[in-house]
Amino acid sequence: MANVQYYDVILKPVITEKSMADMADKRYTFLVHPEANKVMIKEAVEKMFTGTKVKSVNTMNYDGKAKRRGTAVGKTAKTKKAIVTLTADSKEIEIYEGL
Repeated sequence: MANVQYYDVILKPVITEKSMADMADKRYTFLVHPEANKVMIKEAVEKMFTGTKVKSVNTMNYDGKAKRRGTAVGKTAKTKKAIVTLTADSKEIEIYEGL
């Protein structure tokens, strides 16, 4: 496995209607590095966003979609999504504040 640092684990937040509705329950959705495991994701969230305590992490792996352009066939990149649930006494994550 590659040497993945905590600041390389979280790539970007996922902004959808469902993920925004989950914020009321302190559940946040991120696209993460495909080789990151749950422990690495938990540590990255707690280090990047001070005052947060992670209760659980759920991950999903997505294969790349098959794409065609004329006769050339290829695939898009594989992705990994993580849903991070914070504890009740944890601080909110500020990147979602203005949305």
